This record gives sequence, structure tokens and C-alpha cells, in this order.
Amino acid sequence: MVFTSPLPDVVIPDLSVYDYLFGGIAEHDLDRVALIDGPSGAETSYRALIGQIGAIAGALAARGISPGEVVALHSPNVPAFAAVFHGILRAGATATTVNALYTAEEIAGQLRGSGARLLFTVSPLLEQAVAAADLAGLGADQIIVLDGSPGHASLRDLLAAGHPAPTVSIDPATHLAVLPFSSGTTGHPKGVMLTHRNLVANVAQSLPLLGAKPDDRVLAVLPFFHIYGMTVLLNIALAGRAGLVTMPRFDLTDFLRFIQGYAATYVFIAPPIAVALAKHPLVDDYDLSSVHTIFSGAASLNHTLGAAVAARLDCRVRQGYGMSEMSPVSHAIPLDRDDIPLDSVGLTLPNIECKLIDPNTGEEIHQPAEGTSEAGELLCRGPNIMLGYLGNEEATGETLDADGFLHTGDIATVSSEGYVTIVDRLKELIKYKGYQVAPAELEALLLGHPSIYDAAVIGVPDEHGEEVPKAFVVLQPGVELTAEAVIAFVAGQVAPHKKVRKVEFVDRIPKSASGKILRKDLRAAEALQVAAAAR
Repeated sequence: MVFTSPLPDVVIPDLSVYDYLFGGIAEHDLDRVALIDGPSGAETSYRALIGQIGAIAGALAARGISPGEVVALHSPNVPAFAAVFHGILRAGATATTVNALYTAEEIAGQLRGSGARLLFTVSPLLEQAVAAADLAGLGADQIIVLDGSPGHASLRDLLAAGHPAPTVSIDPATHLAVLPFSSGTTGHPKGVMLTHRNLVANVAQSLPLLGAKPDDRVLAVLPFFHIYGMTVLLNIALAGRAGLVTMPRFDLTDFLRFIQGYAATYVFIAPPIAVALAKHPLVDDYDLSSVHTIFSGAASLNHTLGAAVAARLDCRVRQGYGMSEMSPVSHAIPLDRDDIPLDSVGLTLPNIECKLIDPNTGEEIHQPAEGTSEAGELLCRGPNIMLGYLGNEEATGETLDADGFLHTGDIATVSSEGYVTIVDRLKELIKYKGYQVAPAELEALLLGHPSIYDAAVIGVPDEHGEEVPKAFVVLQPGVELTAEAVIAFVAGQVAPHKKVRKVEFVDRIPKSASGKILRKDLRAAEALQVAAAAR
């Protein structure tokens, strides 16, 4: 049984992202503040931002970047990110945003996988960017350092060149706007093909539920390179003509100081930040009364934790759900709905159809007339759903079915009122601080250690309830290895969010007859250990 949003459908304009966000901007909005650099306080108006976007698009065209070619953007949250990101799209090119914490090998993998022709970065990340570019076959002249570095072009150089923005003609429904990379359960990141229509649709769908207003100051601590920050912070805030306060990295003192100093009204977070807001004594040292809403996404927010944040800050707390393959938002609790349970992810967005499928039988689960449905895998279909995975028809076929429904891999229920609640994860991905961590990737690294015979990785809760990667390790006969050495071995090869946080040495890894790791058995054993320790 298909269920839809209780909200009316919205019109999805047949426009590029640039034309949708900026093409019809009113004269009185041009001098509004679009971006504020949190550390320095420097402001960029909508007029200046649009000018920068056009100049960057012109500079890219002058460098031979044609519509459809890929440009990589490797940067933390700084105002220039917005100008470069939208400049890439304005030129008709496709932006592949790269995690600022990635190692050179991980960056190189994305550059090769996307076919990127240029790489934008910043000087603090230049060392790994240069190493990655070398591995991917890009030269120094194909690296642009936003804040400048000898031997490389800078953003100032591009803006000073004064090239006019090119005239490009694209089909928003088929032309790729962005190519974020999402980790699969196989451990091989896949390029998610999102069109201009996908991004435009998701902004239009989201605005009725959680859109920012012109008088809002939105604190942008969640990274723009992640689809959550890209759509929900960057694009939705700009569509609402709000002001974005950028934070290059999370630091609790700066986070609180920026809220107070810039009178931030709307703050998007992931659950680990909610823990600090609910429990850290430093919060009491700052005036956070300007905040009207805390919105959590990227991972499940516990009802008790959310309620504690709401009580301490005297504000609304909301949460939503999505994934890169859905641009990303599919469900959210509207700002004006205090009646929707906080442990749900709220309502289905307009223009989206959903199904729940019993993972054991494949049968459709009906939305009840009263109460809550049985649990099943959540499937979604709508204008925000990706075209597929770049160059990977097999993975695309496993995720998108013949009817156009995307299989999320998450288990959910739906109530008679339309409230959707995520109750479990069918996929094996671990979500650590909102980032996806593929167990198979870590297992492959562990098996490369000469002292490790076998290994498996699952997600387990830490002392704050955050899911972290735990490795179960079988050692080679006659060798010794400490948990600290295992953790350090993995940490030296991956981005910080992928690090193994816990290690347990075992005699064997449970596997099926076909050799597949039985992670459910490991999770069951872990649960027994936790229960025994609690007694």
C-alpha cells in the first residue's frame, strides 16, 4: 500500500538550481546578508554572492570546463564554499563535494571515480589535496586554492579575471548537478547522481515544513560537503533569503559563542551536538535565547535527549530523515507541529510516495486506520530521488526497483496520522556522528594487518548512545596485539569518523555457510554483554 504526505503537493519549477535560487530574487533582497564568516564576522550580501557565482562560472568556462564535466570541491564551511559550489553549477558543470577530513588516498579515489577535471581546496587541506591530485593524475594547474598558496591559482585570481558567466542550456531533469559519494555496504563509495531537478525539488518540498525565513540567522556547523548541509543548510537557507553563519569545524565554545554573538535563530545539528546542548555545563555561560528551533538530522535523535535540549534552551526541537540518494530529505517534523512525537521523523514530504515492505516476505504493509503499522523496509519515490549510481548499474538495480521506488534499507513504521518512525537498519552501515561508515571497508583494512587472521566490524553504542565502530578481531596463532595497536593501525589509514573505537579479541567470526559474516550474531552477543554488565 502506497502512502503519501498529508500535506498538499508543491509545484516543482523546471529550472536549474541557480535559476531557482537566484533567478527571481527581489531587488529588496539583494542587499540582505547571505553569508557571515563566523570566525571573522565578514559579511557577504546576496548581491555580492550572485556576482561571485557568475565570475566563478565565467572563470571555469575560460579554463575549458564544459557543461557536464566534473569539478571537485574540498573545503570546510567558509563563505567561499557557497560561491564556488554554485559557480560550478552555474557553469553547467557537476560538483563533487569531498569530505574535508579525507586522507589523500580517499580524496584520490573520489577524484578518479568522478572523473574530476579541477580540484578546489583550501590551504589547511592543501597537503593531502596535492597528494591526492598527484595520485589521480591532476597537475598543480588543476588545483585552485581558495585562500591562496604559491604555485596555485586562487579564488581572488578567478574573480579578478572578470570573465562573464557562460550561457548554458541544460535539461534540469537529466543534467547532473552534484555527485556526492555515499559509502555502500561493500565498502566501495558510490557516486550518487543527483540532477538539478532533484535538488530543486527537495528544496521546494522541504520549504513548507522547515524553511528558513529572511529574518533568520542560520548557524551552519554541519558540513556543506555532506548532502545534509548542502541542501538543508546551504540551499534551503538561501532559498528563504536567510543569513548563514559559517563554522569551519565544530568547537563547542565557538558554537555557543556564535549563537550568542550573531543571535542565531535556527540551528541544524546532528545528535552528538544535542548531547552537549543537553548536558555540558558550558551551555549555561551563554545567552542562547535567540534560538527558536534546533533541527536534528543525519542520525536518529532519542526522544529523551531531544526533550532535554528543548527544555534547557526553551526552544522547539525537530528532527527529519533522509539519505544522499534522496537529495536528501524525505521526512521531517514541521516547525508548527508540536503534536508529532519527537521520536518519529515526522511526515512524508510533499510529492513523495512511500511503501513499507516486510523484509522477510516481500509483502506490502498497510497504513492502519488507527494506531501504528507493523515494521517494514521503507521505500520512497518522488522527484528528489537520484538517477542512480555513477557507472554502477548493479548497485543501482539493487537500490531502485522497476517502479522507481528507492529501497532505503531502513526499517520503519507509519501511524494512522502519517507519522513515520525509523526503528532499525536493514543495511549494515554504521552512522557515526551523521557520517556513514561501511563495516566492509574497515574489515578489509584490518585483514591487511599481518597479525590479524580474521575480523568483523559492527556499530555499538558508546557511553553517550552514539553508534561507533567496534572491531572483533581473530589473531594469527602465536602473536600478540593490543586493542590500542589495532585502533592506531586503522586510524592511520582513514578519515577520523571511520576510526575503530572499540576492539574485542575473539576466537572466531560467526559466518554463514556461504562465508557471509553474521553480524546479527555479533550484535546479539554484544547486547548480552551490555545487559550482563548492567546487572
